[in-house]
Amino acid sequence: MRGVEQIAWIYDSFMAVVEWTGLDRWRRWLVDGATGATLEVGCGTGRNLPLYPDGRRVVALELDRHVLRAARRRASHVPLVLGSAEDLPFRNGQFDTVVSGLVFCTVRDPHRGLAEVRRVLADGGQLRMMEHVRATSPFAARLQDLGQPAWTWIAGGCHPNRDTEANVEAAGFRIDPATRTARKSMRRFVARPVSS
Repeated sequence: MRGVEQIAWIYDSFMAVVEWTGLDRWRRWLVDGATGATLEVGCGTGRNLPLYPDGRRVVALELDRHVLRAARRRASHVPLVLGSAEDLPFRNGQFDTVVSGLVFCTVRDPHRGLAEVRRVLADGGQLRMMEHVRATSPFAARLQDLGQPAWTWIAGGCHPNRDTEANVEAAGFRIDPATRTARKSMRRFVARPVSS
């Protein structure tokens, strides 16, 4: 489903305003802690890509071909792969870090996508995630539920009412509480696969 999130100039204009209000610091946190071979799932227009430190080995994946072109213009040095989070075209244990910024609200099957993230992470690897999530207040959560169908259609698949933290834990990750930051419906954290 195509929506405003898949129209690069609209998305970038909106994100520029949101980043000016503080999201840019969250983006920098997201990429600064990436170590080793890094996969960015759902790179979008590539707003995170220029923020990675020099020398970091980064591969970026995006589902939408048009959006991927915008990412190419922003970071021509980063290998870009067309593909979906639910079917990552990488070997088991290939990455030390997986970065996901404002992605899993839109992934069609977040449970399958998170299972794939876990599969491609090396032993001891980390998932660094920034996401808007289901509100903790019952009233605000109900408003998200009511607005979700229209928002999902306008935004091109975004579900603002997903309980992404619960989905991450259900996929076999443990969220490190020392890394978790919450601001209204926004979350950022590091999660590591739980040993089987």
